Amino acid sequence: MGRLSRSMAVCLHSGKLALLAILVSGGIVLQILACALYNNWWPMLTVLMYLILPMPLMFFVGSDSSSIMSSGGDGWVNFTKFLTGASVVGSIAIPSILKHAGIIGWGALSMELSSFVVFGVAILWLLQTNREEEYSMF
Repeated sequence: MGRLSRSMAVCLHSGKLALLAILVSGGIVLQILACALYNNWWPMLTVLMYLILPMPLMFFVGSDSSSIMSSGGDGWVNFTKFLTGASVVGSIAIPSILKHAGIIGWGALSMELSSFVVFGVAILWLLQTNREEEYSMF
């Protein structure tokens, strides 16, 4: 199979970007529904973790995304990995602790965790798309 024409490649890249936007929008909708359907806005604490999650990657690593996936690295890369891991654990722990304390129900917990999964898939999709040579955003 030969190389795609320029217009076909642009169409495919636009479709990837549209799918990424749909995933992020779906995660936001699940996050809001977890709060609105059960008339309890405590699960919105998870949004703090979602806001903190990309910050270490943007500030400490910069454009070198290959070093994030490697096992080695200097002190700043290791600190970035630690902060990212803490944000991920916090994104799962906050709704779980709220459920354990009886503040939210099973429905809100399941919507919160599914929102986390959708955001995780969106981040992985962005990293995969960013690795392609023709479509580099950073």
